[in-house]
Amino acid sequence: MLFGRQPAVEWIVAFLGNPGAKYENTRHNAGFMAGAAMEKLLDVKMNRLRHRALTARADIAGHGVLLMEPQTYMNLSGEAIGEAARFYKVPAERVIVVSDEMALPPGSVRIRQSGSAGGHNGLKSVIAHLGTDRFPRIRLGIGEPEHEPVDWVLGHFTGHDAEAMSAACENAAKAAVCYICEGPDKAMSKYNVRAKN
Repeated sequence: MLFGRQPAVEWIVAFLGNPGAKYENTRHNAGFMAGAAMEKLLDVKMNRLRHRALTARADIAGHGVLLMEPQTYMNLSGEAIGEAARFYKVPAERVIVVSDEMALPPGSVRIRQSGSAGGHNGLKSVIAHLGTDRFPRIRLGIGEPEHEPVDWVLGHFTGHDAEAMSAACENAAKAAVCYICEGPDKAMSKYNVRAKN
């Protein structure tokens, strides 16, 4: 094993969700599910508690990257992300946020360089704490609510949706790596996918 200095953190990839067994694998935790796919892809574990988030450092093609899962609950995600961005002096355009998206069918991945919160409270919090909406985001489709939105987002994926989400989470992890290494245009052309309803 080679021991050397890790590159300084120049990117943050933040996966949004709610901590605790109660929320595990729920639709609203699509971000955390993508985080698990990222851990597998990079062979790291987000298990160090820093900036009110579970974190891991990764070297992606020479780029120092902080992976993080805020433990603040979804609606306060920005507190942890803003704190980490300030600590490492990472500009908003290098903070990639991965979250769920009701307006897209399960299996969909949408990458954007900036944009509004679209009614997503986690993204609202990130915008508030970064002071801008000009940060990249990777959104994972969870489908339109069939009943109360709150019950829907806290429900679990089943059957075909569960399979579609698993593939989408792997693609989201690869998309984040591609975004860092090859830029937004390449990531969007390669990984933006709208699944069929």
